[in-house]
Amino acid sequence: MKTIPSGRHSLSLAEQVGLIALPAAGLLSFFDVRLPLLVLAGFIILCFAAPFFPRFGFYLPIISRGSPDKKAVALTFDDGPDPLSTPHLLALLGKHRVKATFFVTGQKAAEHPGLIKEILLQGHTVGNHSYTHNNLVMFRSCKSIVREIESAQKVLSDFGVLALAFRPPVGITGPRLWPALIKSDRYIVNFSCRAFDGGNRWIKGLSRKILHRIGPGDIVLLHDVRPHQPFLLGHWLQETELILSGIKNKGLAVWPLDEIIDRPVMMTQIDGIKKSVMKKELR
Repeated sequence: MKTIPSGRHSLSLAEQVGLIALPAAGLLSFFDVRLPLLVLAGFIILCFAAPFFPRFGFYLPIISRGSPDKKAVALTFDDGPDPLSTPHLLALLGKHRVKATFFVTGQKAAEHPGLIKEILLQGHTVGNHSYTHNNLVMFRSCKSIVREIESAQKVLSDFGVLALAFRPPVGITGPRLWPALIKSDRYIVNFSCRAFDGGNRWIKGLSRKILHRIGPGDIVLLHDVRPHQPFLLGHWLQETELILSGIKNKGLAVWPLDEIIDRPVMMTQIDGIKKSVMKKELR
């Protein structure tokens, strides 16, 4: 199964823009020596700014939403699991009978194996969110990025899970992420709807912000880590319940992420066995 977006050997948008900008700057120099500087400065600014726009596939193909024809959205929760907040969230999702995807860090998954087991037992999927959640890891070497991805996967392997979907910390991308994903055989899933909650630092009006932006095919970014003021846990749960109820009131359903993006988020050992058997049968 090919898990990386096709077309790796084609040029990225950054490379295409660069190939246009350089000769364009040369041609413009015949008219005004200042024009090439403007073109090149614009290209450099774009290169520096692009990583911080999670939906902008400047350096690599990014999945950030599903088809708007689907009257449904996907819920994703980052940065966990957290022993204080994740169990309450699982109970809430069970109450509303919806399935979510948890983009977990390898470090926290190793610290709280029981929560990973419970997430999987309740039918949710798990994605790779790096091992340490270093916000600047995308600006490091390809080798460092691969190490973050593979270290997290090593932890998830203990649960019989191969996480195919990767979400970089804070959704930040970079020029070295695509080759790192190729080496680790992953694809990137970011998001199209978020409340800028700062990892549950700012939960006031969380539901209002999400419900104001949400639409068909959206991939919603939330967090399952405890609020930075733990006494606000109850308020965070209320806001999350308002999101779940509000989505239904908007005539939208909550679907698993793999159904929204039409590709598997993870594989289990059972999936791997089935895949091997099918290959043998086709021979």
